[in-house]
Amino acid sequence: VVTMGLMSLPTMMKKGYSPAMATGTICATGTLGQIIPPSIALVLLGDILSTAYQQAQLRMGNFTPDTVSIGDLFIGAIIPGLVLVVLYIVYIYGFAILNPDKAPPEPAGDRPSILQLLTPLLPPILLIVAVLGSIISGAATPTEAAGVGALGATLLAIFKRELTYARLKEVMRSTTEITAMVFMILIGAAIFSLVFRGFGGEELVTSLLAQIPGGVFGAMLVVMAVIFVLGFILDFIEITFVVVPIVGPALLAMGVDPVWLGIMIAINLQTSFLTPPFGFALFYLRGVAPPEVKTADIYKG
Repeated sequence: VVTMGLMSLPTMMKKGYSPAMATGTICATGTLGQIIPPSIALVLLGDILSTAYQQAQLRMGNFTPDTVSIGDLFIGAIIPGLVLVVLYIVYIYGFAILNPDKAPPEPAGDRPSILQLLTPLLPPILLIVAVLGSIISGAATPTEAAGVGALGATLLAIFKRELTYARLKEVMRSTTEITAMVFMILIGAAIFSLVFRGFGGEELVTSLLAQIPGGVFGAMLVVMAVIFVLGFILDFIEITFVVVPIVGPALLAMGVDPVWLGIMIAINLQTSFLTPPFGFALFYLRGVAPPEVKTADIYKG
């Protein structure tokens, strides 16, 4: 969202797009990374859901070492992700047809060719295919696939003659900062879950969900509503590490498929992050949008 806000928003405003149309498109498409592989959210969800699944099996008295495959989550996310993309395209196309003054067409002489569009996109697409392909085919674990992605990105930088000491130092620093942040949240969430479970909170949640009218459907509906609201104020990492370990074992013990649960949570968060008035993506974009773009325009979009 931040990157697209810096790169695309000034151009769209310059071309005459309405602020609501421009900002709405960036927020909606920028959050698709929550659901479309290779999604970091799905990788983290797979790890947490694996633990929750084993806890659910233990609760039912039939322990299994099975885990939730990241590859299965990626495969399961492809169709919902593509459906969202198609719906966005249809809406934007229809909006542009009905409101040419708010989404003016590019003059025929200024339109780039298909080759000009594909040339800069081809290297990152090949990189994504290499990472995804290695996970889905089972040739690599998510951690090993990250190594494939890092190697591919390094080769691309070398090929484009952009691999400098300063850039390498910047990449290593940002990687270390993000990793440290995630692990600090993971440590805090693990301590919280341990204390929560020690005081009987897990049994309380299980009992509460079991008493909700509607059975599995009712319990799932309540959990999705809670996660949707939490998505306004918490990042997906906090929700994944703190909330999912609490509700996950209870839902899985009720017979919910772990892959389906992971995809539902990812889509839920993708929507929650761009829903006014507290959507995460809206504030990310607000931070980089030019002053003439009002917050009300972002909400409308």
